[in-house]
Amino acid sequence: MKKTLLGITFLLFILILAACGGGDDEDNTSDAGDTANGDGAVVDIKASNWEFDQEEYTAPAGEVTVNLSNEEGFHGIEVEGTDISIDSEGSASATLEPGEYTIRCSVMCGAGHDDMVATLIVE
Repeated sequence: MKKTLLGITFLLFILILAACGGGDDEDNTSDAGDTANGDGAVVDIKASNWEFDQEEYTAPAGEVTVNLSNEEGFHGIEVEGTDISIDSEGSASATLEPGEYTIRCSVMCGAGHDDMVATLIVE
């Protein structure tokens, strides 16, 4: 009985690893405004202590995916006027109309937190 249970547990573990590790080998990292797999624009934002890597990011109107990576410190973002909110690192998508959207750090990250602001320009 124990061997059967151990075998089932091992098989489930292998299936979970295969599902999580699966994916294509395409390079989905792109500059702001480029499309990845034809699904819409991708905006990559890198956060470090009290600043984003750019003051402005640009994307075409429509489906926009924002990727956040923390280069230094612990940060999150909220894009005002949208459903895009990311805690720590990750991605979020929304369909955006043309306009300017303010990006703010959503995690209190220290004395320079209030200065962590950038703009997303949707054309």
